[in-house]
Amino acid sequence: MRNRGNIFQNIDRVTILLYFLLVFVGWINIYAAVYNDEHQSILDMSQNYGKQLIWISTSIILILVIFLIEAKFFSTFSYVIYFLMVLVLIAVLLVGKEIAGSKSWFQIGSFSIQPAEFAKFATALALAKYLSQIDVDITRLKTKLFAGFIIFAPAALILLQHDTGSAMVFVAFALVLFREGLSGSLLVLGFVLAVLFILALLINKFILIGILAVFTVLVYVLNKRLRKKYMIITGLFLMAAVYILSVDFAFENILEPHQKNRINVLLGKKKDPHGVGYNVHQSVIAIGSGGFSGKGFLKGTQTKYDFVPEQSTDFIFCTIGEEWGFVGTFVLILLFVALLIRLVILAERQRSRFSRIYGYGVASVIFFHFAVNIGMTIGLFPVIGIPLPFISYGGSSLWAFTVLLFIFVKLDSVRMDLL
Repeated sequence: MRNRGNIFQNIDRVTILLYFLLVFVGWINIYAAVYNDEHQSILDMSQNYGKQLIWISTSIILILVIFLIEAKFFSTFSYVIYFLMVLVLIAVLLVGKEIAGSKSWFQIGSFSIQPAEFAKFATALALAKYLSQIDVDITRLKTKLFAGFIIFAPAALILLQHDTGSAMVFVAFALVLFREGLSGSLLVLGFVLAVLFILALLINKFILIGILAVFTVLVYVLNKRLRKKYMIITGLFLMAAVYILSVDFAFENILEPHQKNRINVLLGKKKDPHGVGYNVHQSVIAIGSGGFSGKGFLKGTQTKYDFVPEQSTDFIFCTIGEEWGFVGTFVLILLFVALLIRLVILAERQRSRFSRIYGYGVASVIFFHFAVNIGMTIGLFPVIGIPLPFISYGGSSLWAFTVLLFIFVKLDSVRMDLL
């Protein structure tokens, strides 16, 4: 019989170890990123690393609270948590504080809280609750539409806050839908649309439509089976042409000016190493200068002389690259990969469908943040301003990722029970 008096019973120690290793790596490198001779103590609460220690301590309290709560609470009140979070996202639009162009923060004394970070775990809970119902089938249009609404309702509210980066994270939940049986053809469609979007920004629209028309004719001529489906082929071509012609409108009217500039720099349409491309340019220099083993702890010149803005938050990876080199970045990536693999293993061993789906939601969100954050610091993705999980400075980020992860750890600890 299970001893319910022990809140740590059956807790996955590997996941907890990886969590604390990542948090420790983050804290040490936040210290390195903002270090100066006037504030040498790592416990100096007036500095970011001192404040981060407060967030880490309170995160441990959050973990204990989660472990004390009955696991069934998270499935029973999933919709309630989701609904309350949607209300909070609406409230921040009305009374929130604008920081760096985004009205997505609540100011509480000297601290700021960003509700968008917490909306991710609320969405993961609601999506898991809906998809785990007996009569729900992801192959049905009704299910796809309702699941899409659960995902994109908070994303739309976050987009209204002018926080495009945080809104884009919700795309990661598509991976959960594919695990639950969504057709892979939609993933291919998404990839094709992304490629067409990029090509439409790089190539003259009518030339691109012409190339597409030639490709469509070749497909029709060379494939006898598709000749009978000429109406479908023609319809797809016309939709693709309309989509290509609408790219400019979407690019000019949805994205913020700084986001458009960053995309233009990434695509090579604009060179601005001293302006909008400055962050990435300096980040790449910092990472490259670290070489194989790095310059040493607190010895990074790019870091020490503040060449990279936002280095303790969105660009924390370049601090690790400069001071710890290839070895340090490899170890960090290895820790993230180990955590993601462990989460998938834990998700697959769940008896409860709710727990499995939530586990994949956790893995998907962390993977998106991890891949995109590192990608933008090395110039592979445009800078969209999302933190590196457990590493970047910030209380909202650390709290949100802690809650996201440890709800799943709690669910896994009672996996032998049906929720």
